[in-house]
Amino acid sequence: MPTAAERRFSCNISTMHELAEQLLKTIRKQGALRAGDRVAVAVSGGADSVALLCLLMELRAELGVVISVAHVNHKLRGSESDEDERFVRRLASASGLELHVCDAPVDGSGKGIEAKARDLRYEFFRGLARDQRVSKIATAHTLDDQAETVLLRMFRGTGIRGLTGVHPRIALEEGGHWFGEVVRPLLGLRHVALVKFLEKQGQNWREDSSNKDLTFLRNRVRHRLLPIIAEEFGESAIEHMGELAEIARAEEEQWTEGAERPGLEHSGAALNVEQLSSLRLATQRRVVRAWVEANAPGASISFRLIEDVLDLAGGTIGKELTLPGRMPHPHPNAKYARPYLIRRARHELVLDADIGDARDYEYSLSVPGEVLIRELGIRIEARLADAETLSEQERELGVLDPAHVGKNIVIRNWRPGDRFWPVHTKEEKKVKELLGERHATGVEKQMWPVAMNEVGALLWVRGFPGPVSLRARAGKAVCIREVASR
Repeated sequence: MPTAAERRFSCNISTMHELAEQLLKTIRKQGALRAGDRVAVAVSGGADSVALLCLLMELRAELGVVISVAHVNHKLRGSESDEDERFVRRLASASGLELHVCDAPVDGSGKGIEAKARDLRYEFFRGLARDQRVSKIATAHTLDDQAETVLLRMFRGTGIRGLTGVHPRIALEEGGHWFGEVVRPLLGLRHVALVKFLEKQGQNWREDSSNKDLTFLRNRVRHRLLPIIAEEFGESAIEHMGELAEIARAEEEQWTEGAERPGLEHSGAALNVEQLSSLRLATQRRVVRAWVEANAPGASISFRLIEDVLDLAGGTIGKELTLPGRMPHPHPNAKYARPYLIRRARHELVLDADIGDARDYEYSLSVPGEVLIRELGIRIEARLADAETLSEQERELGVLDPAHVGKNIVIRNWRPGDRFWPVHTKEEKKVKELLGERHATGVEKQMWPVAMNEVGALLWVRGFPGPVSLRARAGKAVCIREVASR
């Protein structure tokens, strides 16, 4: 028989509790856990996570799952955090469960503490799943957490997607590889019910003092706003917010996965305004959001921004709108990070980068050799090789006769007046026209690299096959090409 001290740290339930029955129904409805799953329960030591562990311990035979415990110590509360860890260790030991512990200190200064801690926890979870130690992580988000999340997003400004709140299941993936899932089976249960359950079972838990710190907005919602809502509108108001999140989630899934999306027949960063205006307003908003998300990663999207884009679509040709947030450059060594710009063209909206801070560049390149183009974060290489040994792709883009190239060339962005004669074209063209045919716009167009020899003749324009008159037929040849920056 376990001692009284051991019982304080052991989830020991003789008959199935009504909460366990409710939880079992939820898990089966969502398909969150299946027979054979190795489930790590994320236990902080607080009432919700301890209750989740106890309930899943009660259900593990019925579900056919293997239970373990995961705990992350963020060291935010000094000795109190360490005592939380000791409590979870004793709880896991008394329950005969494997324990996964991670020390992940978080700097308690500044803003975004909760977000930093969450990122560290989920990195730990991904590691457990990636190493195949577990297949599912169960976290103890409750109906109260769901209501808080919905309210916070409403206050900060959100659309249907934000109202989806805390999702019951999210994938653990990295680089397109799926490792497992985080599941939240308690989203239909109230915190107070879980506390009563633990008290009835004689199971203790830890209280996190930071949960009472009203400097955190979520705590003010939890301790001030939710009680007022429950008092004035009844406890069912909290449940209704959870139901709203479920409705919003189904609506969002219908749009992103199942529904046809008229008006998205656009080409990359251009959106046809005639197609857009033919749609109902709700669909217009959906289309604009999807278009901006697809073409402007890093931009901050809000209801006001979407309305501004729709106003721009109905406005006069030539007007522009700068998006909040800046574009992540595809090359980490690139010199400029620019804001996005949407421009009203004749028949479409065009999304590009603001080129206000772009500058001309010019570099000398020895042959053979390579040079870093800092503005683009790429390297340009001039390679000397036997023409017969070059790849088909290199020959297609053009292998140059060393006699026409010389020992040094200049790499720069194209300038007005530059002309080039790609193979298979009838005549020489302005580089501006060639780039227009490629639909290059904005900063991409302005910074497009070219190479010229010592007498000022263009030898190479990125992406275009070189002139027939400069090609090497046999023997030594110069191949100019872009290579990734190291």
